[in-house]
Amino acid sequence: MSLAKYTVFRLRLPRNLPPAPRLGPAAFDATAFGPVMMTEGMDEKPELSVEPAELSDKEAAEINASNSNDSAVMSMPIKLIEAQVGGPGVAAVNTAWGVGAVGADVSTATGAGVTVAVLDTGIEASHPAFAGVNLITRDFTGTAPNAADGHGHGTHCAGTVFGRDVQNTRIGVAPGVTRAVIGKVLADNGGGSSDALFQAMQWAVVNEGAQVLSMSLGFDFPGLVAWLVQNQGLPIDLATSQGLVGYRQNLRAFDALVNYFKAMEPFNKNAVVVAAAGNESRRNQNANYVISASLPAAAEGVVSVAAYADGTPNYDIATFSNSDPAIAAPGVAISSAALGGGLATMSGTSMACPHVAGLAALWWQREAGAGRLATATRIKELVLASATLGQLKPTLTIRDYGRGRAMAP
Repeated sequence: MSLAKYTVFRLRLPRNLPPAPRLGPAAFDATAFGPVMMTEGMDEKPELSVEPAELSDKEAAEINASNSNDSAVMSMPIKLIEAQVGGPGVAAVNTAWGVGAVGADVSTATGAGVTVAVLDTGIEASHPAFAGVNLITRDFTGTAPNAADGHGHGTHCAGTVFGRDVQNTRIGVAPGVTRAVIGKVLADNGGGSSDALFQAMQWAVVNEGAQVLSMSLGFDFPGLVAWLVQNQGLPIDLATSQGLVGYRQNLRAFDALVNYFKAMEPFNKNAVVVAAAGNESRRNQNANYVISASLPAAAEGVVSVAAYADGTPNYDIATFSNSDPAIAAPGVAISSAALGGGLATMSGTSMACPHVAGLAALWWQREAGAGRLATATRIKELVLASATLGQLKPTLTIRDYGRGRAMAP
C-alpha cells in the first residue's frame, strides 16, 4: 500500500451550530465559518487542529467522505521565492530606500504593541537588527532548533518588517515591534512542505496571537509532479493531473484556513495575511512573459504583493514581478539584515512582501492608539486604501500594481 504525505484538518464547531455543508473533498470548508462570524456573544469558539499524516489514497478518501468537518489534503512541496542577491548592503545612507518609498521614515507610527509573524527560513536571533525583540521561535522542518536560519532569506525579510537600525541605516518599516513570531517552514536549502506551512500559520495566529503574518514563499507545483513521478511511478501526464488535484486541494484548504482566522476575529485570533506574488515573470525577455500571482498569494483573503524598483522620476514594476497583485511595494536592491550581523541587498517580491507586513503593523498601532477598533479585517482595508498611484510609471497598468504603492499612515 502506497502512503503519501497529507495534512489533516479537524474542525470542531460550537455545539449550537449545525454541521456545515461541505464544498467537496479536501475543503474543511469555508462555509462552516459564516454562522460563527454572524453569532454575537458566543462563548464557544470553533476549534481547528492541523496535523501531518501518512495516509493511503483510500484512507484520505474515507476522511473526505465522512460526515464530519475533517479533511485530508495532499501535502505539496513549498519553496522560498528565490531572491536575487545583490551583495553587501550600503550603509552610506541613513534610510534604506524602500523604507522611505513607503513613507515609514516620516510616519509617527512604529508598530509598537503589535505582534508580527514571519514564516520563512528562520532567523539569526543574535543579529543586532533584532536586539530587544522577544522572538518566539519554532522549527517546522525538523532541521534547526530554535528556527536558526542557515540560508539568510528569513533573516533579511524579518529585518525589513521590524529590524532595528544597522550600521547607522534604518532597515525596518516597523522598528517599534517588540514581539515577533518566527516559524521556520523552509529548510536551509529553501524547501519545505505545505503541511508544515499550515501548521505554522495555525500556531502563529491562534496559539501565539500574531496580528500580521508575512510569507515570502510559494507552492512548488513542478516539485510535486516530479515527486509523483519518482516516488509513485506515475507517467508524467498522470502525475501532472494528480498534481493539479493536490494544488486545488491546497488552494481550497488555504482559503478555508484564512476564513477560519476571520471567524476567530471576535476572539482576537485573526491576522493580516501578506504574501509575495512571485518572481516567475520575465518582462526583460518579452513584455508578454508575465504570469499571475501564485499560491499562497493568490488565495482568498491574502494581500498579495508585487515588487517595484527605485527610479527617477517614476517607480517601475520589477521585470520578475508576477501580475494581478493586491498592492505593490519596494522589491529591488533592498538592504536588510544578513547572516553574520551585517547588511545585504536582495531583490524579489520576497523583499516587497515584508514592507507591506511592516506597514500593516504601523496601521494597527495607529488605529489601536487612536482608540478605534483595530481588527485584521479593518487593518487590511486600511493597508489597501492607503495605496497611491503617485510616482508610478505611466505605462504601467492595474495588472502590474493592483491598488498601487502601499503607504504608511
